[in-house]
Amino acid sequence: MEAHVFSNLAVVVLLALGAATVVFVRRNRLWSEALAELWRRRRFSVLVVGLYVLIALLDSIAWVGGTGANGASIEAFEARSVIDRLFAGTRESSYSAPLADHAFYGGKPLEAPGTHLLGTDILGRDVLHRTLKGARVALLIGGVTTLIAIPLALLFGVTAGYFGGRLDDAVFFVMSTLASIPGLLLLIALIMALGKGTWQVCLALGVTGWVGLSRVVRGETLKLRELDYVQAARALGVSELRIVVRHVIPNLMHLVIITFVLMFSGLVLSEAILAWLGIGVDGSWGQMIDQARDELSRVPVVWWNLTAAAAALFGLLLAVNFVGDALRDILDPRTLREDG
Repeated sequence: MEAHVFSNLAVVVLLALGAATVVFVRRNRLWSEALAELWRRRRFSVLVVGLYVLIALLDSIAWVGGTGANGASIEAFEARSVIDRLFAGTRESSYSAPLADHAFYGGKPLEAPGTHLLGTDILGRDVLHRTLKGARVALLIGGVTTLIAIPLALLFGVTAGYFGGRLDDAVFFVMSTLASIPGLLLLIALIMALGKGTWQVCLALGVTGWVGLSRVVRGETLKLRELDYVQAARALGVSELRIVVRHVIPNLMHLVIITFVLMFSGLVLSEAILAWLGIGVDGSWGQMIDQARDELSRVPVVWWNLTAAAAALFGLLLAVNFVGDALRDILDPRTLREDG
């Protein structure tokens, strides 16, 4: 299957899951009230995160042939996304300042004067175009990796904390072993073994990122299994699996939410560090920052490439942290009791 076909199918699946989530939320009073309260508290942050998600989806929908938004033809053999088509035919020969009419060096007239809102880079690529495409990479790195790490953390943490015994010893040994290895070195080793690519980086980050949450989940589960309602359910003959699913995991969700946010932010920043070391993901904001690090020493300074990537990265992480902090307050049972 070609890459753009797989990407389009992934968009369809995500939209279907989104629709199913909306239906579930509308039917579930707890989640419906929680999201309504989130919208009341953090409306602007939710809109910002939604904008990043929309940009990422537009960069994931691709097809072959056709023309761009400005009438430029698209190669018949190459699939281009919606974002790519909006910037078709806007490439210059080298640097140009934001909204400039002439090249930054030499003063040569530009092919598309006054249209580069954030200027162009050393290869003449539109910086706004590259910045928008970085949103998809950032959400993939943060989202897919957390979807790998959080289930692993819940599986091992809840299992070790609830059942204890030799199983707890085995899981704790694995967690301690992974925690004793320097994270960056282990991450680099996994990427070099798996190969350099978006999915390989996500897998490597997921394998190395579940230990911290698993420790917290294990400790919280040790406390939850001794509470009265869990003991009452066990006395009534409820199966252990049902107790874990109905009584333990729901009371861990506030930890999962805040950890998801912190992990998302940390993973996106980790990719920027990997890009600095030359093993990041192509098209990421980290790669843009890495390529722009020597531009600040030029005279005059080429500042727009670094500024655009850093501002986009800062905006996404700040909005996600605001949303996650509000969700944690809304879903934490202890916070609800205090408010009541």
